[in-house]
Amino acid sequence: MHIIKVKGKAKIPDYIQLRDDDFVLIAYFRADRPLKKLDKYGLEGKEEELKVIIEQLPFGKIQPLNI
Repeated sequence: MHIIKVKGKAKIPDYIQLRDDDFVLIAYFRADRPLKKLDKYGLEGKEEELKVIIEQLPFGKIQPLNI
């Protein structure tokens, strides 16, 4: 799974994209409101780790999500 942070403009907030190993979009959510149904993506119980990763993630750079 991969993660990318997309910079918003003006009234559009920053967003997070989760992509599978083939880079197909599997989740898209606001950076300030992390996804609630993380169990759907195998990330249940990892909300705090994901929050820390999102805060440190640079804009526009796709990275592997290893948590």
